Amino acid sequence: MSGAQEIWGRRLGFGRAPLVLVVDLARAFTEPPRPLASDATTVIAASNRLIGAARDAGIPVLFTTVGYERDDLGDAGLWARKIGGQSDLRLGSDGVEIDPRMDRDPADSVLVKKYASCFFGTDLSSRLTSGGIDTVIICGLTTSGCIRATAVDAIQHGFRPIIAREAVGDRWPKAHDQALSDLDAKYADVMDLEAVLREISRR
Repeated sequence: MSGAQEIWGRRLGFGRAPLVLVVDLARAFTEPPRPLASDATTVIAASNRLIGAARDAGIPVLFTTVGYERDDLGDAGLWARKIGGQSDLRLGSDGVEIDPRMDRDPADSVLVKKYASCFFGTDLSSRLTSGGIDTVIICGLTTSGCIRATAVDAIQHGFRPIIAREAVGDRWPKAHDQALSDLDAKYADVMDLEAVLREISRR
């Protein structure tokens, strides 16, 4: 084994108590021609398989969305200047709603965030810690943005990030591929969906 192989991409593995974190599969991001949306059909299908397996194994599921309270998007900070189209993410608008194609149980919590990472400015870390969760299985959108930021923060907060390859997506294929490669090298275990499902079935 080369030195590079010994350094990069070592496996974190699953811990004792995983949670499926469904990132931003909300209508603003999944329903073209909305300004921030891309075709998420395959990501939704793969994520629903993951959610179904989690339910069968008694693994909790948590959804996230993005929502802003202020009409001037002042609570989006500089992000509203950097990225357009965020008026579709005002709280109360249908863009904030979880895509109806998702297998969401009414009992599943929805965490509302304002920035890329599901951890930044939210109580996610406290929720996971109080629930005894040590592993987050991540699916959703987008690989180079919110998925990446969430995985990086997860490992920095002491949670094992597992990314189901087919259950994440991006509007830009090159960014998707680069993000997955970099995440697998440094921050998360990127696994084929079938491998994740096999691991879940052992619970």
